[in-house]
Amino acid sequence: MTASALYHGTVVHRRFSPKTHALSYRVFSLLADLDELPELSRRLKLFGYNRRAVLSLHDRDHGPGDGTPLKEWVTRELDAAGIAAGGPIRLLCYPRLWGYAFNPLSVFWCHRPDGSLAAVLHEVHNTFGERHCYLAAVDDREAGAKLVRHSAAKDFHVSPFLPMDLTYHFTLRPPGEKVAVGIDETDPAGARVLHASFGGTRRALSDAEILRSVVRHPLMTVKVIAGIHWEALRLWRKGLTVYRHAGERPPLVTVAPRPVPTEPA
Repeated sequence: MTASALYHGTVVHRRFSPKTHALSYRVFSLLADLDELPELSRRLKLFGYNRRAVLSLHDRDHGPGDGTPLKEWVTRELDAAGIAAGGPIRLLCYPRLWGYAFNPLSVFWCHRPDGSLAAVLHEVHNTFGERHCYLAAVDDREAGAKLVRHSAAKDFHVSPFLPMDLTYHFTLRPPGEKVAVGIDETDPAGARVLHASFGGTRRALSDAEILRSVVRHPLMTVKVIAGIHWEALRLWRKGLTVYRHAGERPPLVTVAPRPVPTEPA
């Protein structure tokens, strides 16, 4: 049995201010163990790694975007941040479907050799063709926990209807029979502005399951980008402020501050 899998579930967005807005839609995501990709590409007829297939994953769709093997790139970023991992690295993302994908958020789960979680790297894409990553070490006390939490200051322009002076708060359920990724954005006063989440249930990665997923969601990746623009139109019609993209591009990876250990009372 491979660690790689498909996860079927639901994406939910809820905006709380300055006006309320909500959406949800059904999707499926790929969990790809980066060490398993070459073998999966050889074994499965409907999945390709760096090649055309019904479902595929390409190195250039993530990280620096230059085709660098993703495990090599993530390992380099972990080393630069002083995070000891050394185990499997698994990517949760939308795969290319019929050769196209757009990932608002991809998540790299970085493990230690014993299987415990060492770090999480969140990769955010915007509709300007840019991407940015937030790398967070996992506290030893959370390494084997059902839920992992960390925060990072927003450092990258995503939605034109959200300002930059926000903070991301991540709540994660690492992949198992289920997976969940939740993000709350708060303003400088600590008020919640937006909640976004994905929760899914594991399906074995096989040609039969890929076929069932594609039949169920034949144009999923097109639906994702079309949905983003449709919801943007709805928000604009509600009269929300538009925050212009300043054009500044931060370094590719922001390392989130490590939590300060609390002393026992």
